[in-house]
Amino acid sequence: MDGEFRAIEQIAWPRAASQIVRVTPDPHVVLRNKVLETVLTGPGKSDESARRAAFDRTQVPADLKALIDKIEQHAYQVRDEDLTRLQAKYSDDQLFEIIVAAALGASERRLLAGLEALADG
Repeated sequence: MDGEFRAIEQIAWPRAASQIVRVTPDPHVVLRNKVLETVLTGPGKSDESARRAAFDRTQVPADLKALIDKIEQHAYQVRDEDLTRLQAKYSDDQLFEIIVAAALGASERRLLAGLEALADG
């Protein structure tokens, strides 16, 4: 992976009174990064570039933009209709891979924001 992903290897927990930061190793970093590597660069039915675009929310193909945005902002609102219109161009396997990549990207951004908020404490 060599810098391809923003590895989160430690979690900093600030103490309010003394402002001393205790750093705790993240026990899940290896598994999380392996999942990201597999989803984004592993073999699949969809192009790696489509999965990466869905993960990063950059250079997303126009036809996928509404779905990727909905996954990022309100994933619970994704409906069958959102997928039906895309099934003319994408197979179910391709859509699944793109959706998983988008969901992982959204979760990674939320995790990083939460850790930054804790560090700023």
